[in-house]
Amino acid sequence: MVVPMVGTLYIVATPIGNLEDLSFRAVRVLREADRIACEDTRHTRGLLDHYGIEKPLVSYHEHNEKERTEELLRELEEGRSVALVSDAGTPLIADPGYRIVHAAHERGIPVSPIPGSSAIMAALSAGGLATDAFLFAGFLPAKAGARKRALETWQSIEATLVFYEAPHRVVDTLRSIAEVMDDRRVVAARELTKIHEEFLDGTAASVADTLEARPTIKGEFTIMVARAESAPPPDPAGIEAEVAALVAGGTPRMDAVKTVARRHGLSKREVYRRVV
Repeated sequence: MVVPMVGTLYIVATPIGNLEDLSFRAVRVLREADRIACEDTRHTRGLLDHYGIEKPLVSYHEHNEKERTEELLRELEEGRSVALVSDAGTPLIADPGYRIVHAAHERGIPVSPIPGSSAIMAALSAGGLATDAFLFAGFLPAKAGARKRALETWQSIEATLVFYEAPHRVVDTLRSIAEVMDDRRVVAARELTKIHEEFLDGTAASVADTLEARPTIKGEFTIMVARAESAPPPDPAGIEAEVAALVAGGTPRMDAVKTVARRHGLSKREVYRRVV
């Protein structure tokens, strides 16, 4: 009995807007694959039709990822090749796909990346902020409190911060950034590679004002926030004064300690030790 060789799982980046951004290699791999797994079969069918590619499609998204992974792995183990694509950009980057890639590695199935479009790279390359170090954090939490806590976690990182955001939440997100990070420079990229591509540059508050003044806000956003600058160690007396001011204003002592600790990137224990 001849045991077939396993197939290869290809992770194929697709255009984030302009269809001309699909690479020659990606076109070849999509033509040669036995099956293409995608988030939305209708969306991917439009891309394939543009390039004259006829291949069977199967949906692969966050709601069926667990079940579909096993099905695709069986096909790969039987020797067929599968190309995984997302609706736009590089799969797995704020998109489904981790489960099947992880499982493929565990089962000894080859995984091959076919690099290409990425909103993160496109935004950083043209945004004008430092790119020697950056942190991509996906989508911020939708609720204001959780969003603020997440931003406080990253506010002292000496790297450009990059977030994705939907048009209906972008103003609220920018307001939260302004609240936590004051007047730090922000660049919001919209409709990358498309006809109405735009980069909005300023503080988070000024960019939010610009967008809020528009009748409608369209397009997915990639928000970049300038990195934190190195700061001298906080003055112990200043920390005590900050805690005392919050307590005098009615904040419980432990809540005041937590707030000041987050503000200065210190542990709660360290602030408490200095105050008590």
